[in-house]
Amino acid sequence: MKATGRQVFDHIARAVAQEGSEVCFALMGDANMNFATRLSEQGTRMIYVRHEHCAVAAAMAYARKSGQVGLATVTCGPGLTQLMTALPAAVRAHLPLVVMAGEAPLKQGWYNQGIDQAPFVTATGARYRSLHWPERMPTAIRDAFLEARRDRVPVVLGIPFDLQNLPWDGGDDLPAPSVQLLPQPSAIPPNPADLNAAADMVGGAKRIVVMAGLGAVEAGAGEACRALSRKCDALLAATLPARGIFAGDPFNLNVAGGFSSDIARVCFAEADLVIAVGCSLARHNADGGKLWPNAKVLQVDTDPVAVSQGRIAAEAHLRADARLGVEALTAMLEDRATEWRTPALAARIASEPADGSRFAVEPGLHDPREVVSALETHLPADWQMVNSSGHCSYYFAHMPSRPWDKFLTIREFGAIGNGTSFAMGVAAACPEETVVLFDGDGSLLMHVQELETMRRHEMNILVIALNDGAYGSEIHKLRADGLSDAGAVFGRTDLAAIARGFGIAGETGTDLADLPAMIARFAKTGGAAVWDVPVSDRVYSPLIRR
Repeated sequence: MKATGRQVFDHIARAVAQEGSEVCFALMGDANMNFATRLSEQGTRMIYVRHEHCAVAAAMAYARKSGQVGLATVTCGPGLTQLMTALPAAVRAHLPLVVMAGEAPLKQGWYNQGIDQAPFVTATGARYRSLHWPERMPTAIRDAFLEARRDRVPVVLGIPFDLQNLPWDGGDDLPAPSVQLLPQPSAIPPNPADLNAAADMVGGAKRIVVMAGLGAVEAGAGEACRALSRKCDALLAATLPARGIFAGDPFNLNVAGGFSSDIARVCFAEADLVIAVGCSLARHNADGGKLWPNAKVLQVDTDPVAVSQGRIAAEAHLRADARLGVEALTAMLEDRATEWRTPALAARIASEPADGSRFAVEPGLHDPREVVSALETHLPADWQMVNSSGHCSYYFAHMPSRPWDKFLTIREFGAIGNGTSFAMGVAAACPEETVVLFDGDGSLLMHVQELETMRRHEMNILVIALNDGAYGSEIHKLRADGLSDAGAVFGRTDLAAIARGFGIAGETGTDLADLPAMIARFAKTGGAAVWDVPVSDRVYSPLIRR
């Protein structure tokens, strides 16, 4: 074929750009910088981060918030090995990602950054595809996006950079993009026999909790679940990733799992049936089986499971789309007399604190529960909230007025240090909105360099860090075991001063009465900022106590 005057990386960039991911999170090196430059010139918005892990973690949050495939690019060797924490988190959260990674040049017998990259990626549960034939690369890229979309999994593409730099000898045509090939199956209605069995099970139960997961969110089943709960005198709850789907309902117990409130645990203990709608029924969702000790589980899902993460997760199943299954089940039932959904219980749910334990808080420090309560009261309702991981994330999960579409939580791998990345992903997906990141000092310090990325890309992100001067989960576990906590205590770093050093605003929250004025100032100025809120290290969550 006649030479086009372009190089392979030009055509790779065209193939990626037509897949429709509007944002790419990147850290450039020899093996991806030419491709990344061309991708930017194709119109993709590039967010240039300071660490490769943060590129993929930001793409995770972007995928969850935007509904698009998250896109990131890193170089070969050490660029790729930095992804080993983010990839398993994306796998377990079922997030569709494509990572464009370089590979060592094929023409060289030895390259100092060359390693066998595939085993690293496949060990995380992600997919690895080597692209070693230039003319097939556009189709292989399309197939990777199709795989990510259909299987909801990260796919890493390794492309040797000497191949990327070859002249492009193919034609100008591109394969059809993945969205044109993606199957569009209709929602699955329930089987009538299965529906009758499920209705009999519900009819024989006395205390029912309708629990929704991300499958219910994606199917638009929230209102159907509310209608089911009203008809069968049931309470409502949500898995942690779906928290907020029932915000505002007087019988919403909020989070079901290890993060459940005191009143939620009381109610779940009374339940004899949990109807799990669009839930994967992970171990934490049931608090290892301790949350509903007397209840059977009826799972409504397109892919029901019997065993999940080493435990029997459900005794009965209704294979169906979350919304269609719940609506059909509701239609089968007779209205039940109100016994559980009483005004007295609604009053308890509304008034009782998530954690009623008492602690002696040192002078000059805050109780983290009071901090979160004040933020729940004063933060604007239309701001996007991002909850990080670590000890502090329990407290921030209990902001009951915040609906699902304004509150992001990704905790499937249990790693701290992701907060700044998740906030950047949400900011990229919602560029016109204000983003608030809730984080701990230990987590923030792990990737504090991304404050500079926020400033450089003019992101509107307020970071609120609970600063206990330690790794919160670890100090409480060490103390409970009678061991020294010295290895987990590092002192109260001046996070506000660090923020100012990166060129953004930094304040210390010494008085919660100042919050309304601080919020008003930030709403007026925007940009990026860090609020350093000193909290007591003597207050610990019910999850840690258990």
